[in-house]
Amino acid sequence: MEDLEIRSAAKDDIADIVAMLADDPLGARRESPDDLTPYFAALERLSGDHHQHLMVAVREGRVVGTLQLTIIPGLSRRGSTRSIIEGVRVHADERGSGLGTHLIEWAIAESRRQGCQLVQLTSDVTRTDAHRFYERLGFEATHVGFKLPL
Repeated sequence: MEDLEIRSAAKDDIADIVAMLADDPLGARRESPDDLTPYFAALERLSGDHHQHLMVAVREGRVVGTLQLTIIPGLSRRGSTRSIIEGVRVHADERGSGLGTHLIEWAIAESRRQGCQLVQLTSDVTRTDAHRFYERLGFEATHVGFKLPL
């Protein structure tokens, strides 16, 4: 992974990020690569919040992976700070290369650097391959998640 750079996402990266978000059965239903306007607005909101880190993995000038890391200070767990990893995607050409592991390890290390005591993430119940991937990295399925669309 020596030729890989992990850096904050920029406006020029948005089309590549959205293409990766849309490149699976779930993402194809909820993402819209034809209109990037809402994604640019989201990047602006994220960029203004120092607890939000939208990251890209770049190899040879090409965006090949992404994730969002959110740092959440809290009161529970004796005032612990935790992080949430979201929107993890690896370009189809890079799957199986170890890039996903490298991205998650980066997020864990950054979480430690920012004083987090816990890293958490959710994964859709249909993504069984992703579940095995996260378990292999030491994550445990300890909770049941709930969502309410608004």
